[in-house]
Amino acid sequence: MPTECSASLFEFAPVAGRQVVAGFDGGTITSDAGALLLGSTDRAIRMTERFAGCFTDRRVPGLVEHSVRTMVMQRVFGIALGYEDLTDHDELRHDPVMAVLADKLAARRSDCAALAGKSTLNRLELSRVEPTRYHKISHDAASIEALFVALFLDAHRRAPEQIILDLDATDDPVHGHQEGRFFHGYYDCFCYLPLYVFCGRHLLAAKLRRSNIDASAGAVEETARIVAQIRRRWPRVRILLRADSGFAREALMAWCEANRVDFLFGLARNDRLVEAIKTELAEAAAESAVTAKPARRFGDFSWCTLESWSRTRRVIGKAEWTGGDANPRFVVTSLKPAEIGARHLYEAVYCARGEMENRIKECQLDLFADRTSAATMRANQLRLWFASMAYLLVGALRRIGLAHTQFAQATCRTIRLKLPKIGALVRLSVRRVKIAMASACPWQHEFGLAHALLANAAR
Repeated sequence: MPTECSASLFEFAPVAGRQVVAGFDGGTITSDAGALLLGSTDRAIRMTERFAGCFTDRRVPGLVEHSVRTMVMQRVFGIALGYEDLTDHDELRHDPVMAVLADKLAARRSDCAALAGKSTLNRLELSRVEPTRYHKISHDAASIEALFVALFLDAHRRAPEQIILDLDATDDPVHGHQEGRFFHGYYDCFCYLPLYVFCGRHLLAAKLRRSNIDASAGAVEETARIVAQIRRRWPRVRILLRADSGFAREALMAWCEANRVDFLFGLARNDRLVEAIKTELAEAAAESAVTAKPARRFGDFSWCTLESWSRTRRVIGKAEWTGGDANPRFVVTSLKPAEIGARHLYEAVYCARGEMENRIKECQLDLFADRTSAATMRANQLRLWFASMAYLLVGALRRIGLAHTQFAQATCRTIRLKLPKIGALVRLSVRRVKIAMASACPWQHEFGLAHALLANAAR
């Protein structure tokens, strides 16, 4: 007899004498079952609820199908799960796990999905400070900026003795005619120049800026705002501001000195600075010639520019000889020699700022903070904030739920691929929603531990 075939099944090569067939008849299945951990994380820190509180909704309540909180949650969770574009949500709006996270299994209207599609979410991203006839949702930029710092403060049970705030500017390449984009000579492309402020892995600010400005533009204002909010909660905490030579500007250093904030900035070298450590360079060259290895010495001296600085400041010079050539580097700081030595200050404190580059890469490469393709800077700033909130959400999962697992130091991308991306069959009944995750998932122990820790944190 001929084999019985079905038009809905696809036949493949047989294995061990058995037919291999496939079909799209598995029922309601999701590939993001592990996103339930992100939902537990969100309940523990109340992030999307507080983020949604920064928006004002002037739509007619009786006609609203998708609330602002649901749309904010959907956008942030979507980015955290790897769905960077709004068009992804035309399919994601039907995902059963996303519906569970939104606490909305069905829409009021029979012809509408439980969650919002790309057009509705686009109107959210195009929200304005003042609502219009076609954009009735507005957002408060100052409240959003304050929320980043508030989430950082809430992550600590007690005030630390000292914190280090890292500042850095990076390129955000654009490929259209977005408002505020300019050609940047250093990065050799049309781009934005966002300013980031981190404290360790915590993101405190993500400010989108035009690229035709100095790297330090607006740094005084951002620092003043963040420091003021931190000191309202932690009045005695010691704060060290750390950045590369692009931020070694008189205005920022003078502000730090006037407001009890220490600083440690890279300092662009010049002939006068190199002359100041010529003895150390000669000693390093002599040692390198004998050992055939790189050698370094450190100079510690007071120095002032000819015109731009208002006072003399402490400068550390790294006199390094490597590869048969001099490699001098300099930093300027408010920290006193009696408090910390030159070598330790440079090698252990200043060089550690390079870790911030990894955090920016996580934001841009793992969580799509560079998807700034909207026409206006206002909409692109909001996109940057959505991506930044997704970074905070995954970071909170790592800090609270994964602290005692092999993923305690993992990147956002690794966490997303190992835990949220779990296939599952979803069964909906009158009494419960059963999400049957893949039995072969290798990270079941980490999932269970994270679930317990997050449940305890949410109490």
